[in-house]
Amino acid sequence: MTTAPALHTVLGAGPAGTTLSGELAARGHRVRLVDRKGQGPGIEGVARFAADVSTPEGAREAVEGAAVVYHCVNVGYHLQVEVMPRIQEAVLTAVRATGARLVVLDTLYPYGETHGVVMTEDTPWNATSSKGVMRAELDARYLAAHADGRVRVVLGRSADFVGPGVLNSTMGGAVFPAALTGGQVPALGDIDLPHSYTYIGDVAAGLATLGEHPDGDGRVWHLPTAPALTTRQILGMIEERVGRPLALTVVPEPRPFGPFDEVFMAAYAEMFYQHTEGQTVDSSAIEKAYGLSPTPLSDTLDATLAWYRAFLASR
Repeated sequence: MTTAPALHTVLGAGPAGTTLSGELAARGHRVRLVDRKGQGPGIEGVARFAADVSTPEGAREAVEGAAVVYHCVNVGYHLQVEVMPRIQEAVLTAVRATGARLVVLDTLYPYGETHGVVMTEDTPWNATSSKGVMRAELDARYLAAHADGRVRVVLGRSADFVGPGVLNSTMGGAVFPAALTGGQVPALGDIDLPHSYTYIGDVAAGLATLGEHPDGDGRVWHLPTAPALTTRQILGMIEERVGRPLALTVVPEPRPFGPFDEVFMAAYAEMFYQHTEGQTVDSSAIEKAYGLSPTPLSDTLDATLAWYRAFLASR
């Protein structure tokens, strides 16, 4: 008698959760993708499921029967400090009750301002922004829960997303549609500083790999991230691919512009230091430990532009 593959449950159906679900299914896992509505385009090998994981009841329903749970839920910038701790509490309680392992998609926010120093997993957590302090507190709770034996947890940190399906990123819906149509492309802060971007496919591959390797539990890993270029260099690579100069508008300070509306920018202002100092991520630890390689930026941009061309054509 054959045994059914273990269930891997992904919480959050944004670009990361959706891409991760496809990655897990391609690796032969049984996959459940959870968001509030349980709706969306079909993904081969993935079952959609509706639940509100910010509530204890919804989180328990979402993770029931799962061997591994991936927390990829995020909320709007202006809601994060209030809502993310509530989601953490519900998810931790649920996975503790069911015995599942927990893989958390994390940000660089706990490090705070690094003054351009390359970020490794040993970089101190010196956040002073409200969202950075909140994220650091959440991460400390995750790691304490693992250390205490309550929940098996591992954290995967990513730089800014880029790639197919990524809209709400500084290298996303604000850049690629305008690059393809000749519109104004906003460029935040000092674009001559190095800035790491993590390909959404590498986010998925890194998280899936952590989900398959419990020997990596109890710590933070940087997800595979290509060597940093300056934002200007990346924009230049986009110019080469679209065949014309980009109409750049440099936004040197946090103010509304284009898709970055007043609500977003007011909440993002405290994080704007990410564009006024170098942001370089070293992901060599996970690469060496599990044989992963980040997607070259040239391939990332090719895939992203192809997706955006199709996206714009479908509207």
